[in-house]
Amino acid sequence: MSEPLADVGLIGLAVMGENLALNMESRGFKVAVYNRTTAKVDEFIQGRAKGKRFFGAHSPKELAASLQKPRKILMLVKAGSAVDDLIEQLLPLLEQGDILIDGGNSLYTDTIRRTRRVESAGLLYVGTGVSGGEEGALHGPSLMPGGSAAAWPHIQPIFQAICARTKEGEPCCDWMGENGAGHFVKMVHNGIEYGDMQLIAETYDVMKRALNLTNAEMHSIFARWNESELDSYLIEITRDILKYRTESGEAVLDVILDAAGQKGTGKWTVVEALEQGTPLTLIGEAVFARALSAAKEERVAASAQLRQEQPAFSGDRQQLIDDLGNALYAAKIVSYAQGYQLLRAAAKVNSWNLNYGGIALVWRGGCIIRSAFLGDIKKAFDRDAHLVNLLLDPFFKEAVSSRQAAWRRVVVAAVQNGVPVPCLSAALAYFDGYRSERLPANLIQAQRDFFGAHTYERIDQPRGKFFHTNWTGHGGDTTSRAYSA
Repeated sequence: MSEPLADVGLIGLAVMGENLALNMESRGFKVAVYNRTTAKVDEFIQGRAKGKRFFGAHSPKELAASLQKPRKILMLVKAGSAVDDLIEQLLPLLEQGDILIDGGNSLYTDTIRRTRRVESAGLLYVGTGVSGGEEGALHGPSLMPGGSAAAWPHIQPIFQAICARTKEGEPCCDWMGENGAGHFVKMVHNGIEYGDMQLIAETYDVMKRALNLTNAEMHSIFARWNESELDSYLIEITRDILKYRTESGEAVLDVILDAAGQKGTGKWTVVEALEQGTPLTLIGEAVFARALSAAKEERVAASAQLRQEQPAFSGDRQQLIDDLGNALYAAKIVSYAQGYQLLRAAAKVNSWNLNYGGIALVWRGGCIIRSAFLGDIKKAFDRDAHLVNLLLDPFFKEAVSSRQAAWRRVVVAAVQNGVPVPCLSAALAYFDGYRSERLPANLIQAQRDFFGAHTYERIDQPRGKFFHTNWTGHGGDTTSRAYSA
């Protein structure tokens, strides 16, 4: 009697691939696995997969032959040309209706292009965001699939079996939308993750440099915050990092070099915001903060020349600690408000029908930015599915308004003590800009018209009617046709 065919195939047995394969098998699915270095297949089958429902393939052809139809193949290889190469290798081995799934951090425009390519060959394509790291992959990640809509009924039972779940039992996985929607949502998730991490780091820096708090004192503060509205995975691990010591008593945090790395998804998010004309200022500052941190040697040299007398903090220490918690929460709201603005702009351009409340639900478990806060975002979009900006939702409007004074005191204290808080201050500047009926852009437009005849609109005339002034008296009436607002 022949061995039963596998339910799903997986290519790429690095840590994420192994853990996702084990996760799928633990949920009752038989998994066929393949890796370009076939020794890795044998090592996995004889090691972590031993005695479980796996089939080890030694070629793409053998993998394709081992799968039930329609075949479902999850690719977990490095983003970029490796994905394209693998697709071209697999297409001749597959049949109409088979499904290719890219589970890597691919750029969403690549996913749009690949969806067209695969669909033109009669197959279905899915680009899915996967968040949660190694542990999430093994025990339940957040999954954000998008692409060929006809693929969803076939992969939904697998995806919603292996994903994380909220406390209420809801799956942290749903269909995001057409072509590149899944990878776009994951990209924005990662951008928000950059912002959340930088906001927490700035809060830690003010505590450490302005208040001279010990790691133990900061651990207690973050532990308390994790029992409040700031309850989140990143606050939780910050609490644990601050407490962690080796057996010899070394505080590992204190010996880690202050140079942050990045893999590119944060940068992609900011570039896309620039393309869409969406003010993603907080996440932009988070990306630039990592870039500045990476210039460690240059900063060390500059610190010897650009010295500043830093006065000892003379204010109410407990007040500043409480203010930091409120400022962190308010700035976090702005970060998500900006991220959702970018989602809305991209959905309009790409004709995606994104479920904004559903995205918050998908992010509530398994992923790096998971937090209690996301439940409030879900409720906001339940109240108004067409909500223009989170800051206009009654809950978030009150939450930010009531924390304004604390937020401003934190930024002032940081500036006075020479502690950089680019994200906390950028979030406040965005809030003040967004709530301003009038901004100084009238002067910018006057300047543009002065040197480039770019024209302007008038407050006493309908929008879309343009004017030009001969500012110098010797200019002409010819104007530039390029105008964007």
